[in-house]
Amino acid sequence: MTLPLRTLVLGGARSGKSRHAEALVWEAAAAQGARPVYLATFRPWDAAPDPEMDERLRLHRERRGDAWTTVEAPVDLPDALAARASVPVLVDCLTLWLTNLLLDDADLVAAFAALDDALAQRAAPVVLVANEVGLGLVPETPLGRRFRDQAGFLNQRVAAACEGVVFVAAGLPLHLKG
Repeated sequence: MTLPLRTLVLGGARSGKSRHAEALVWEAAAAQGARPVYLATFRPWDAAPDPEMDERLRLHRERRGDAWTTVEAPVDLPDALAARASVPVLVDCLTLWLTNLLLDDADLVAAFAALDDALAQRAAPVVLVANEVGLGLVPETPLGRRFRDQAGFLNQRVAAACEGVVFVAAGLPLHLKG
């Protein structure tokens, strides 16, 4: 199977979405004879150490090993994507990118438009990972509700721009598009 130029992989926490996305990009890079690129959007917060998140990061890095080029892009994701338009790229994840933008009080309209432009310029496959957050309870706080709503809008926007969309549940991929 040939990987579409743009693929969105959605799922819940611990659904297997990152592992599935990594396999897709790994295969695309191997077919191209390229080193896969991992664009990491996680930004550690010094004010609140989080041992659980540190462990998640360690497991992700261990699973990928040294075969990947890792680039940290917690806010400048569109620029990082544009700079690597000709190599297979994994973005993990859009949901953390959105979190960083919201906490920085960034202009979401401009950030989403920049992402649109970067995706449109792709010459090699990109797989974007995002959490599906709209299947749960309504958040209690205004920020929580804004986050949930913006994540839904972002996922819809990226899904429309992608030729492939996959929903992962219990480690099983369900192809929604492409």
